[in-house]
Amino acid sequence: MEWLATVEFVFNNKVDTFTKLLLFKVNYGKKLRMDFKIRKKKHVKVEEFVKEMKEIHEKVKTVLKNHKRK
Repeated sequence: MEWLATVEFVFNNKVDTFTKLLLFKVNYGKKLRMDFKIRKKKHVKVEEFVKEMKEIHEKVKTVLKNHKRK
């Protein structure tokens, strides 16, 4: 159990073999931060975020469907 957080971090920061995307980005729409510097918040328009997430999810669906057919 002591390594669970580390394993989760590594897994979520891995580029998936089929989708070629970071698993964290597929779920949350942004890259996983690996630094601990305080950053100014960027306000992203909700519409842009939703559009990007839909595009990512459609790409993942397509890749998985194509892989399933093989």
